[in-house]
Amino acid sequence: MNVLLENGDNRLEASATSLAVTGQVDFDGAAALAAAGRAWLADRPRGASVTFDLCGVDRVSSAAISVLLEWTRQVRARGLELEVVRLSRPLARLTQVAGLDTLLPVEAPADTAEV
Repeated sequence: MNVLLENGDNRLEASATSLAVTGQVDFDGAAALAAAGRAWLADRPRGASVTFDLCGVDRVSSAAISVLLEWTRQVRARGLELEVVRLSRPLARLTQVAGLDTLLPVEAPADTAEV
């Protein structure tokens, strides 16, 4: 994994096919996080599959959801395929409450089948 961004409270790493976020994503760092992910997505070839892994985001944050939605828009705009979105348990609950879990290929957190 390559570190794309590390700004104290959160970290963004990338492999050949995935973006992984850890830490506490808040509105102070969300714009930089979204921009770093957009730049990585811009380098993917059209038709490539990508995965977003937010299992390491350890608190409920609408900022993290905003970043996720921005990346999802970029996937569609660039002709990529979003294979799976992995969420931490708190983020999975938030996406479920917001009704986003039915719009994204969300994988249930590993520690629970029901969120």
